[in-house]
Amino acid sequence: MAARSSAEPLPDTSPRAPYLPFEGGRFRLTMGLMPLKPAQWLEFDDDLHAHLAEKRALLAERRGDVFAALPAAAAPASELLALLAQHLPLHHPLLFQHDGDRLCNTATGESWDMARPALHPLDLCGRLTQEDFCLLTPGVDGPYILVGATLCAPARWLLADKIGQPLATVHAPVPGYAQALETQVDRFFAQLKPDRLVWRINWGISNEPARFQPVAAPDGIAVTAHNAGETLWLRVERQTLRRLPMTSAIVFTIRTYITRLNAAIITAESATELGAALRDMPPDSQRYKHIAPYAEALLAWLDARAATT
Repeated sequence: MAARSSAEPLPDTSPRAPYLPFEGGRFRLTMGLMPLKPAQWLEFDDDLHAHLAEKRALLAERRGDVFAALPAAAAPASELLALLAQHLPLHHPLLFQHDGDRLCNTATGESWDMARPALHPLDLCGRLTQEDFCLLTPGVDGPYILVGATLCAPARWLLADKIGQPLATVHAPVPGYAQALETQVDRFFAQLKPDRLVWRINWGISNEPARFQPVAAPDGIAVTAHNAGETLWLRVERQTLRRLPMTSAIVFTIRTYITRLNAAIITAESATELGAALRDMPPDSQRYKHIAPYAEALLAWLDARAATT
């Protein structure tokens, strides 16, 4: 058996499913933004040490796939790092502590000089948290541009294809985005105030448990109505948006949770609601989310789960 590269995506074995975002059983293409308290901006759990180790490996061995920063990202990245240096010890004091200019992570034993960072500030931001970070700044003619990202858990999109592109291009593959959301998103970005934080949930069903999925995983074990719960995973992204007060850049965070389907869907209610949401999902959205190839088997498994739990 070939040795696993240290940067090869590792499966997320956590049994937790902290979010079931398909409650109500409907699928709608909306921003779905909710207000967020500053103290709740970032989330940490027992997988922090393992997730940061995976980030370090990806940054060392596949840096071009997980990190990009245009010159326009320099000032916002420095502002974001300064914000994290304040936020983390204040709201997560058991994990982060100051030692002069150094920020210490008690979970990993790492210590970083916040005043004179040895890394690009955005790179360092990503090494502190389980979230990924994207920075967007307004272009000359108005639309916001993705100018930097540390992205170790992409859900089947390539950072190289998106960096330097406006929001409309970044979201172009999303079915219905141009018709239903583009104007709304552009307006929201233009009007977002620094004292207002918001969050939303994005979700999908994957045949691969790795957080790092820049492209669709190849077909593995055939998904059937009997084994869908063991061979598929619920992938949830908790996303937040906030504006940096000095540079006016927008910070977009992505925190990815992956749970084996039979550990996530444990009640008849959740099975019924996920099934209803999938039946409500247009075919082009099922194809975009890579659910279409196993949708029939998945629905059959959910129906059986709803009838027996």
